[in-house]
Parts: sequence; structure tokens; C-alpha cells
Amino acid sequence: MGNGKNKTDRNKIDGNKTKKTVATTKKKEAGKAAKQQETSFLRMKDHLVEQARGFNLLSNVFMSVALNDIPACQHVIRIITGNPSLTVKKIRSQYRISKITAHDAILDILAEDSDGHLVNIEIQRKDTIDHARRTRFYAAMIDSECLQKGKDYGQMPDVHIIYISETDLWEAGKAIYQVEKKFKGTEIPYDDGVHVTYVNAEVDDGSDIAKLMNYFKTANPEDMSQGDLSARVHFLKREEGGYPEMCEVSEKIYKEGILEGKKEGILEGKKEGILEGKKEGILEGKKEGILEGKKEGKKETAFRMKEKGCSETFIADILKVSVNDIQQWLTEF
Repeated sequence: MGNGKNKTDRNKIDGNKTKKTVATTKKKEAGKAAKQQETSFLRMKDHLVEQARGFNLLSNVFMSVALNDIPACQHVIRIITGNPSLTVKKIRSQYRISKITAHDAILDILAEDSDGHLVNIEIQRKDTIDHARRTRFYAAMIDSECLQKGKDYGQMPDVHIIYISETDLWEAGKAIYQVEKKFKGTEIPYDDGVHVTYVNAEVDDGSDIAKLMNYFKTANPEDMSQGDLSARVHFLKREEGGYPEMCEVSEKIYKEGILEGKKEGILEGKKEGILEGKKEGILEGKKEGILEGKKEGKKETAFRMKEKGCSETFIADILKVSVNDIQQWLTEF
């Protein structure tokens, strides 16, 4: 009896040890998996940051981060406006203007200068077709944001829209196009306070604007020709302090890629769905046509058999349908 009890106790102890060993092993494996997942995430993040460092300033995401810096933004606006004394006071990057009954506007850069003028810098989107109406929309949204209730229209600030594109949108061989508003048939200017400037990176006329656009195309961190803008790009792409902001860039680009992928996937899915629907429709049509043809054939046969003096019961039995069907068919002839 004693030996049996001791053996049972030893088995219990061994069982408990085994359970503890299994639990410890599972815990270690879970910890290892979590560590691997964390390492994998960090590697992916580093990879995305490295990719983001290869982006140029014609990427609206990278440009929004690079120009979210007063000296860098000021440098760009001064060159494009030709005003070397312009001073930028405030900047908003990826600034969203929302209206309940209207389409939202997300401005790449919205800056305010010392005179209270607002400057919106936009990079051309690939999917934009009507560039003029896009600038009109942004100017209208900025106006609606600035004019508070009870304020006079004269208190509305001047708004400057700077629209940067990779190609020469207007195909007149100019690096910069400034929109002028005049009364038809006169030289009288129409000044509503909205100023639109189109700049492109395609035409190189040797001007300061063309040099700036050439820099936009490369955003080479070793090229220090663009003063404060070059210093900002170097900080983001080469200095340790720029890493957190480049993480922000990489995450935005990653999210945009996912959204773009979803859009393309939905469109592709719709196309495939339509094609698949057509195929299924054709097959279904064939099936229905065959069935309808067989039915019409049976109707014709029933009519002929009835003419020969066959009973409705006999016809139904031969055609393998109900007597009611036979009676219905015969009334149609």
C-alpha cells in the first residue's frame, strides 16, 4: 500500500513538473514571437524611413513635412513671389478645412506672412484633371475659413495659391505662370485679392525659380544651394534629429499606399465583377433559353397529340408534366 501511494505522489509531482515546463516553454515561445514581431515592425519602419529619404519635394507628403519649417517655407515663397523681404509668421501643414455641406480641403501648406496675407502651396495630384478649378476651390475654402460672422468683406486677407507641377501644364514653355485678372477689352485690373501662380519643374530657363524646381526634383541632401530649404532637407534626410519626422513621412506614405491600393482593388474588383457578371449572364441566358426552348417544344407536341385525339392525361404522362400544365398550354394555341 505504502509503495503504491508513494508511486502516485511521484506521478503527481512529475505531472506538475511537466505542466510547469510546458507553461514555461509556451511563455518563452510567446515572448520570442512578440520580440520577433517587434523586430520585424522596427525593420519595416526603418525600411519605410529609408524609402522616404529617397522622396523628392514633388511628393506632397514629403514637401508638407519639409516646408513645415518657417525658414525653409520662407525661402520657397520668397523665390516664387520674387519678394526677398517677405517674412513668414505661421505655417500649417496638411491643414484640413471641413464644411458640413461641402467637400473637405486638405491644404499641403498654408502660411501667413507679416502682412497677414495667406499663402497656400500645393503639389499637383496625379488624379487632378481640372487644375484651374482645383485652385478656385482651395481659394474659396480658405476665404470661407477666414471670414468670420460679422466681419466686413474688406477684412478678407489676400490669398496666394502657388501650384507646383512636375510638367508644364499650360505648354507655353514658361517656368512660371501668373494669373492676371482684367476687365474684358480693357487694361483695368480686377483685384479680388486672390492671386494664383503656376510653377513647373519641366521648363529650365536658368531662372532662380527653375533652379529651385530642379532642386525640388532631387531634394539631394548634399546639395546646399537652396539655403534654408537645403538645410531643412539635410536635417530630415541625414541628421538623427530628423528621424522622427521621417517616420511621420513614411507612415503617411504607407497609409496613402494602402488607401490607393484599396481604391485600385475596388475598381479592379468592379471590373472583374462586371466581366464575371456578363459571363454568368450569358450562361444563365443560355440555360433559360434551352429550358424555354424545351418548354415550347413540349407545348407544340402537346397540341399535336391533342389533335390526334390523345387524352390530356395521356399527354401529361408522356411529356412528364402535370395535367394542369397541359390544359394551360392548350388554351394558348
